[in-house]
Amino acid sequence: MTAPIIDVVRLSHAADLPLPAYATDGAAGMDLLAAVAAPLVIPPGGRALVPTGLTMALPPGYELQVRPRSGLALKNGITLPNSPGTIDEDYRGELGVIILNAGTEPFTVDRGMRIAQAVIAPVVRATWREVAELPGSTRGTGGFGSTGTR
Repeated sequence: MTAPIIDVVRLSHAADLPLPAYATDGAAGMDLLAAVAAPLVIPPGGRALVPTGLTMALPPGYELQVRPRSGLALKNGITLPNSPGTIDEDYRGELGVIILNAGTEPFTVDRGMRIAQAVIAPVVRATWREVAELPGSTRGTGGFGSTGTR
């Protein structure tokens, strides 16, 4: 499989920060870094839009998914409230990460901190077709816990 190429512009407030990169050979996500000018403190229950200093052009047929980092979630209660966030192929603005502090202590975002991960994914576009009736299934209309927990 050929890896897609992403054209990226590093904005002036991220000039000294590295581009997103995979931390290991088997990593699915690339780390996104905070391009904040000064430490940003997010109180418990608070949220903030953290800049990355990057704009990009994704190749046609791809999206960039922004996801939480598991270590920040476990150790600090840091998550992304719109996870996974989707960056569409036609978006050209700065990539920002919405961070929610679901923890019990203030959380400080420092310049260059790895705040989220980006996963490149193909997009399948569908067409809706209205019908008078749906075919049956084993599950039927059961939802919201209808299959139990064990």
